[in-house]
Amino acid sequence: MKRLVSIVVLSAITLSTVRAHVGLHPSVHDTVAAIKQRMKRDLTARALISLTGEQAERFLTKEERRVLGAEHISFRVNVPVVVSVVRTKDTTPPFWLKDRGFDRTEWQVRAGGQTLEIWRKPFPAGEVGLGVNSLRGGGEHYFVAIEPQRASDKVAVADIYPGQHTLGVVEVGALPYVDRKEAIEAVPPGLQGRTLLRAQQSRRNDAQLVGVFRATSYPASNQPDHIVLTWSENPRTTQTIQWRTSTDVATGAVAYQRKRDYRSFNPKKPLEVKALTESLATPDVVNDPIVHRHTAVLRGLEPDTSYVYSVGDGSDDGWTELAEFTTAPEGIKPFSFIYMGDAQNGLDRWGTLVHNAYRTRPDAAFYMMAGDLVNRGAERDDWDSLFANAAGIYDRRPLVPALGNHECQGGDPKLYLSQFALPRNGPSELAPERAYSFEYSNAYFVVLDSNLPPASQSAWLEEQLAATKATWKFVMYHHPAYSSAPNRDNKSIRDVWIPIFDRYHVDMALQGHDHAYLRTYPMHGNQRVESPKRGTVYVVSVSGTKMYEQDKRDYTEIGFTNTATYQVLDIQISGDRLVYRAVDIDGKVRDELVIEK
Repeated sequence: MKRLVSIVVLSAITLSTVRAHVGLHPSVHDTVAAIKQRMKRDLTARALISLTGEQAERFLTKEERRVLGAEHISFRVNVPVVVSVVRTKDTTPPFWLKDRGFDRTEWQVRAGGQTLEIWRKPFPAGEVGLGVNSLRGGGEHYFVAIEPQRASDKVAVADIYPGQHTLGVVEVGALPYVDRKEAIEAVPPGLQGRTLLRAQQSRRNDAQLVGVFRATSYPASNQPDHIVLTWSENPRTTQTIQWRTSTDVATGAVAYQRKRDYRSFNPKKPLEVKALTESLATPDVVNDPIVHRHTAVLRGLEPDTSYVYSVGDGSDDGWTELAEFTTAPEGIKPFSFIYMGDAQNGLDRWGTLVHNAYRTRPDAAFYMMAGDLVNRGAERDDWDSLFANAAGIYDRRPLVPALGNHECQGGDPKLYLSQFALPRNGPSELAPERAYSFEYSNAYFVVLDSNLPPASQSAWLEEQLAATKATWKFVMYHHPAYSSAPNRDNKSIRDVWIPIFDRYHVDMALQGHDHAYLRTYPMHGNQRVESPKRGTVYVVSVSGTKMYEQDKRDYTEIGFTNTATYQVLDIQISGDRLVYRAVDIDGKVRDELVIEK
């Protein structure tokens, strides 16, 4: 059974201290939590949502201003030094730079394609403390250069807090972040060869107060909604159902029966399964901070059988209208499924597309989404919009999702994992449900997490593909092995996964991320081959409204831009044929391919 994860439950929080490398450091995390608690107590919902940077600064107490201005990063130096803070040029400087006497210089650094500005201040030997990256959010995290005030001194840096920050040398080609690969491209002579203190990009919004409070347009009620079918176990004999209610509803249940029994002259009494009910707390959603998530797994179902079901609280009159699902076949049977790339932006427009897909192809057995289902994966109001716009579809056809980078907003896909119960049969080294596999008819599907190093899943991927005897093999992941957008190239995926795809003849790789439609020629060994019988076809799709330009590559067979599509894949048993079509929002077929075994 899926164990839902509560995102954050804030109680009365006071300023606390944690033992660090250098003495006692007040916790920035707890300080920010306490500020947000006080804001929610003292400000209206409208004021919280429209909060500006200036208002946030004025709200800070003297002690909070001190902590946020000096306790984010610290280290000890053995001699007097000059500290340079290298930061995003076109964002508002954090308040503490001016408060503490840093001077903005004319010097500039180029890193990761951006021009960065430099603020400098001398410090005596001893402990140096620096403040948070921003109260407003956005931009890159600053990194630090350290130089001796006296040319004859040699700087030694010790007791770095937090310990994840590492040292290097400021020079062209150096990596200024411990968790990103962007390199320094240009350095002013005054910083050349200085000591580099690398930053953590993942901490750039640790103290964000502006734009974090939101209101959902779809608050929960006592009536179940956001009903979604997934498979967490065998698709032939189980069905997993998830939904939400307000916290007034303490329990959940599913009533179900075979569709033919419901329609008979002597209908049988439905079976009932209790749901696991857990709280999902998102305190920054000011008009609906806590909801109840209900998850039930129906087991012992018959393969290739339609069932009707209703969800509710278990009382006599607390049930939703009937919906239905169909289990996977026991043997080989023709079937169809829908695949979509990034929904992400313009979810109302995406809702039109997905409803068109359902009306046009009601026979599709399930829906696959290749990541970036939403734009703000750590913010529940975006998820609420996705589920609301998919109402009437994912409660009738199972959803098979993959993790995109936007689901990992903030570094951890907590909301994604909290709202979907998925197979737990992925690599043992990974958190469950980030990668998984399943079989449907004569096809095998492997869903990968391209946000993680490809090598973390390569052995498991090979095991899955080597073990299956399915006629058709599909993989789905977010970041393309063959990119469509300019200046993008996921070489590590190509180097690690493609040889495995080649070895076991994966038929199609379903991808997202690049926001411009691409279908490659059949590829094997990174080379174009004459037929899909000898290679894998890679697709990049986008189903939302965010669009990119596209470069023509030597692997591109079909490519176009500024067009949202859904893809229909028909597996035909007679002749072992796969018919693939890409369809736009007006129902026009924009691309078509037939693969025969």
